[in-house]
Amino acid sequence: MGDNSYKEKKVISIGVVRELTGLSERQIRYYEERKLIFPERSAGGSRKYSFSDVEALMDIANKVEEGVQTFEIRQEMIRRKKKEDEQSIRKKMIQGQINAQFGFKKY
Repeated sequence: MGDNSYKEKKVISIGVVRELTGLSERQIRYYEERKLIFPERSAGGSRKYSFSDVEALMDIANKVEEGVQTFEIRQEMIRRKKKEDEQSIRKKMIQGQINAQFGFKKY
């Protein structure tokens, strides 16, 4: 696990997220409906968030306050994810070429 793995663990309740972000539970659920955040559900059905989700919610709230529409925020998230995926694929391809060039094998 990387150093930031704790940031991705979905362990924070919606009440704590509300306190950390200053957003209402209704706002938080709305951003989930708009597919801007993706909490997990506990066995009892409660939403669980990560520290990364809290950071994303604060960023979303700031953008909405500046007048950015949730649709635009979602489109930007999609573009960013696509770019990250492309960079990851490119990195793997380059690593594969290096491995082939120098005869490295995975066992």
